[in-house]
Amino acid sequence: MLPPASGNRLRYSSLSRLDALHFLSFTFFQECPSGVVNEETFKEIYSQFFPQGDSTTYAHFLFNAFDTDHNGSVSFEDFVMGLSILLRGTVQEKLNWAFNLYDINKDGYITKEKMDKNKDGVVTIDEFIESCQKVSTQ
Repeated sequence: MLPPASGNRLRYSSLSRLDALHFLSFTFFQECPSGVVNEETFKEIYSQFFPQGDSTTYAHFLFNAFDTDHNGSVSFEDFVMGLSILLRGTVQEKLNWAFNLYDINKDGYITKEKMDKNKDGVVTIDEFIESCQKVSTQ
């Protein structure tokens, strides 16, 4: 459960990293006492943040991005490492994470014509990063 957006927002934003990690750990283990979450449970938890629509497809992609060893579960460590990259990683690390999110079958390519610089039908990590960096400088 995330802190309310009211008066607790200032208090939460001023938490130390250790306090934030403790809060995240407490929340994770409250929802997943075994210390790991499978895809179905992940989708159920994720859907609570988007009650107006069907978030299962995107939750599936997110789960796979957090499940870096592809064992069908996300441990607390996997989750924290993913969040750490998203929140504090370098631009390169964030772009690699985002590419992994959209590389649905994990073959090293994204099939999207708009980013396919050499028009070979697939987007490589290099083309993805180049496209993202081009957009960020415009």
